[in-house]
Amino acid sequence: MAGSMLDSGFPPITRRLRLGVVGGGAGAFIGRVHARGARLSDRWQIVAGALSSRPEVAQASGREWGLASDRIYSDWREMARAEAARPDGIEAVAITVPNHLHHPVAMAFMDAGIDIICDKPLVNTADETQALIDKQRETGVVFGVTYSFAAHAMVRQMRQMVAEGAIGPVSQIHTEYFQEMALLPAGSAWSGTPWRQDPAKVGGAATTADIGTHAHHLAEFVSGLKLERLRAEFHRLGAEQPLEDTAYVNCRYQGEVPGTILISQALAGAQCGLRIRISGLRGTLEWDQENPEYLHHRPFDAPHIRISRGHGAGMLADASRFIHMPRGHPEALSDAWGNLYEELAIAIEARREGRQLPADLLAYPGLAEGASGVGFIRSAIRSDAEGGVWTDVSLTA
Repeated sequence: MAGSMLDSGFPPITRRLRLGVVGGGAGAFIGRVHARGARLSDRWQIVAGALSSRPEVAQASGREWGLASDRIYSDWREMARAEAARPDGIEAVAITVPNHLHHPVAMAFMDAGIDIICDKPLVNTADETQALIDKQRETGVVFGVTYSFAAHAMVRQMRQMVAEGAIGPVSQIHTEYFQEMALLPAGSAWSGTPWRQDPAKVGGAATTADIGTHAHHLAEFVSGLKLERLRAEFHRLGAEQPLEDTAYVNCRYQGEVPGTILISQALAGAQCGLRIRISGLRGTLEWDQENPEYLHHRPFDAPHIRISRGHGAGMLADASRFIHMPRGHPEALSDAWGNLYEELAIAIEARREGRQLPADLLAYPGLAEGASGVGFIRSAIRSDAEGGVWTDVSLTA
């Protein structure tokens, strides 16, 4: 994945940054995904972790990850203090714990001067969001939020094509994200993360916070338009649980552009069906996460064009930075995670060395995008609670 400015558009690697991970022990899925992405980027070495609050699990997981014994922690507070005091301490931390812990963990590591890579959704409340924004301004650290789908090469291609007017002015935006795991009964693998249905830990929304924020972010990221108003309906269609597993959201983006966000984790037969369609007066662009190598361009009254990932043949600069294999050799979600960790490494290294980067070089999701996701969740909760009324999107909703 490493490359020179000539072949990737990114600065060459000068050293691997030191990364710590909070969460991810005992086979936890998302922590291992973060770790794989960091390693695949070739710009990080994972040197410390508080992989579990249970000491025996933390030790076993740390050994499995190849961490030195003195850098395996069971308390993230201790990890922040100890790593900040070391001359070879971590330079960034990946936060992969349940949602309600994102805020205190991020605050502790920012106080220690350590850059942040936080899983989504950012936090559960407006107050927590503002506290993170204030702390980031105070400390100046880089704060990335891992909306990983935005780091697919063909998503960057789509985004640049929209910005350059390939479909004309945007007239409508539609995203959907469908899965089926909420149909599984209690005691299944789905119930292995019961915190996802605990209102105290996820802030009053389950599926909307989990996969809905991905759909929301992708729509704003690709279109360049902010969501201003929404009307949401929540449903429980799968196994019995306290929070919604399905949501239908009508949207109004900047300029009164209409759209929809449809999400469900109780759609039988669906696996990871994230899809986005953006239409303008001159055509439509469509991308499907389960077939990520292709971007479909459907010009108005003209033949359909299928653009495939690879060097040349219509690929634009923002996408070409993320091309690592020739056309026909597939790249997928693991590569997108690697792309995201590459961008974050470049940003963090530049901050720590006091270097300015070109303004348009990086497009990783940051604290502003994380805050936008919180606003989306809070506004959708309020809209549903009030009978599906149109609601301004804001953190205070």
